[in-house]
Amino acid sequence: MHDPNCLGTTREVVVNAPSAYLATMTDLTPTIDDTLAELVESFDLLGDWEERIGYVIDLGKDLDPLPEADRIEANKVPGCAAQVWLSQRQEGERLVFSADSDSALSKGNIALLLQLYSGRTPGEILTFDARAALDRLGLPQALTRQRANGLNNMVGRIRAAALAATASD
Repeated sequence: MHDPNCLGTTREVVVNAPSAYLATMTDLTPTIDDTLAELVESFDLLGDWEERIGYVIDLGKDLDPLPEADRIEANKVPGCAAQVWLSQRQEGERLVFSADSDSALSKGNIALLLQLYSGRTPGEILTFDARAALDRLGLPQALTRQRANGLNNMVGRIRAAALAATASD
């Protein structure tokens, strides 16, 4: 049914939201604990470890390619079963990480860590208990000793970048 009272009525439509609105939207970024909870939920939905490792590998497929300029010796993470490169840059007070690997599983492991750590402040990174988080996901138990050590080395490199960022402030 057509309402004749609405004819000729105009309403203002805001196309470009004010910056206060955008700031509010930015504040909706999930915390590191929220991101971990989402990962735990995803892992819990999967059955056995084969499915969980498959999920981790799929995470790696979504990583953006690492620029060749970042595939340098200084960005290599030592002690990994495969070659893993991890670079970082600071955007304001946040650290943004990029990574790649020549192994699907290592690439998945670093992609999972980037979900947790990239875009966080050094303080958030340093106060987050990665060992407890990874244990909660059960990931170290599903990996060979060498891959679990590599995962720990990846976390160590991220934490070292956060420490360096706090030292330069």
